[in-house]
Amino acid sequence: MTSTPSVIGGACIIASVCVGAGMLGLPSAGAGAWTSWSTLAIILTMVIMTVSGWMLLEALKPYALTASFNSVTKDLLGRRINLFNNLTVYFVGGILLYAYITSSGLILGGLLGINSQLASVLFVLVFSWFVWHSTRAVDRISVVLIVFMVLSFVFGVSGLASKVDTAKLFNSFAEELGRAPYALAMLPVALTSFGYHHSVASMRAYYGEEQKARQAILGGTLIALALYLLWLLSIFGNLPRPAFGPVIAKGGDVDVLLGALASVIESRQVSQAINLFSMAAILSSFIGVGLGVFDYLADLFRFDNSRRGRAQSWAVTFLPPLALSLMFPFGFVVAISYAGAAATVWACIIPALLAKKSRELAPDEAGFKAPGGQPMVVAVIVFGVLTAIFHLMAMAGLLPVYTG
Repeated sequence: MTSTPSVIGGACIIASVCVGAGMLGLPSAGAGAWTSWSTLAIILTMVIMTVSGWMLLEALKPYALTASFNSVTKDLLGRRINLFNNLTVYFVGGILLYAYITSSGLILGGLLGINSQLASVLFVLVFSWFVWHSTRAVDRISVVLIVFMVLSFVFGVSGLASKVDTAKLFNSFAEELGRAPYALAMLPVALTSFGYHHSVASMRAYYGEEQKARQAILGGTLIALALYLLWLLSIFGNLPRPAFGPVIAKGGDVDVLLGALASVIESRQVSQAINLFSMAAILSSFIGVGLGVFDYLADLFRFDNSRRGRAQSWAVTFLPPLALSLMFPFGFVVAISYAGAAATVWACIIPALLAKKSRELAPDEAGFKAPGGQPMVVAVIVFGVLTAIFHLMAMAGLLPVYTG
């Protein structure tokens, strides 16, 4: 008799998918908005993204447990919309894996004293094994990594928190008001920080029903939210706002951020704990995002679950972002902001349209339904469209972007 998977394990998978992008991208992305507006943007994004994940879960309800985001979108919204959705899913998953591989290479290369490109290759070969093996293996390693992250986070953040200068966190009302426009440019990174939607079908298949998957999604986004807010308060309370200038100039690269933090942390142990936490955050997200992309592409290309089929899924999941990382490394925050703009399609707009369509086809169907009715469907779509527009406006220089 097999044991029923725990909600905690699923929540850790969802949290692990989120936290790598969020932890390492949000401080630089939120430097312009600073404490108050960053906090507001993150909380709003968490609520919208949790509900949109539930909408996707609701749309999957009438389908077999083997159904994926790809198959339900094709069935409900048609081939053309599904093709566009597929391109955005793969673009976002691929660019996040690309960002994690590049960042892990920089950090591991420094720790091990080897070439960063070699470190990236070793990182992929070792840690993508968990994804190739099984969802249960990802569950187990995700729980271990979340526990490790919490321990290193608590030790590192407690060291940072003891040095927090509240005068750095908040300023006069006029100054705070003037920072509001920066929050708009931050939203694509905030959205990516809760981009777990390619794992929703995997969660449903893992539990065999919607209610536990719903609980795992909420638990995962709440864990991510709590970690993000503690992290931001600790960093913003230690690193002066102008100090983010050099970090942002380097595209928000993680090793530059860690170097800036190390310069204001007196304790070597605290600095090492922050480095270990950052590495665990990248690793957990790499594995979590990798699982979602792996399952998605396996369904898209109809690879079976044999060792050979899983090897094919592994190759199309991990080899393209690894090759791009080796050829074209660039800024971490730049990468995930592009991912955030594309993620508005499959993390907000498509789930809301799927929920709307499924309710039209079966208005009286019993079982799990995302809350909020039609107004929430509209709110999720509007949030997604505006976030994409804000990213384009920031690229065109129509929104203020903080440069230090």
